[in-house]
Amino acid sequence: MKITSSSNKVIKNLMKLKQKKGRDETNSYLVDGWHMVEEAMTAHLAKQIITTDESFMSDVDTLYVSKEVMAKLSFTKTPQPFMAVVSKKEDQLQICERTLIFDGVQDPGNVGTMMRSACAFGFKQVIFSNDSCDLYNDKTLRSTQGAIYKLNTYRGDLQEIIPKLKQRQVKVIGSALRDAVTIDQITTSDKMAFVMGNEGKGMKEETLALCDQALYIPISAMESLNVGVAAGIIMYTYRR
Repeated sequence: MKITSSSNKVIKNLMKLKQKKGRDETNSYLVDGWHMVEEAMTAHLAKQIITTDESFMSDVDTLYVSKEVMAKLSFTKTPQPFMAVVSKKEDQLQICERTLIFDGVQDPGNVGTMMRSACAFGFKQVIFSNDSCDLYNDKTLRSTQGAIYKLNTYRGDLQEIIPKLKQRQVKVIGSALRDAVTIDQITTSDKMAFVMGNEGKGMKEETLALCDQALYIPISAMESLNVGVAAGIIMYTYRR
């Protein structure tokens, strides 16, 4: 059976997942495009596949819709033939060799870029401060390109989280220009976490005060680097 009306109750409920409130209430979210759908299936997190392809078969519950309905559900101007309803991961704080921490990072593209770099350079966990952007926003999800399924993710109060990491011998390094050493002056440790601050304001003073050290990347000609670029350099330097 194919749903052809966007006023259908099932579609109305799916539309609620395009808002944070709906995602929070159902503990699930929508992803767009076959790559993200396939990654969700591989991670065993796909609850339902939505498609315009009536020949598609899967062990996962599948909902067939018209192109017009898909256009309503999709986040993009040119809808792809596949979407999925995905369960949020229930990750817990872990003690990893390498962790990336976001302190008020707001831009979804930056977050996604950094998560992809984290995967590439052997980081296992990404921690979001409570005021960082929503991981399940469609722009954030799209920019992760599936990295969300490969990383342990955790959100909370950094004033509580960082001390917990330090108690377990995780060396926490902030990123700042003041009272900081150059990137090559940090001694490598078995367990390290790196904090990236807000795009415009940088790290909060209270977060910086909790760090063991702070580093900066020496540059010329430009005043500063994009946070995603800076994080990539840091993670490559201290990769696992």
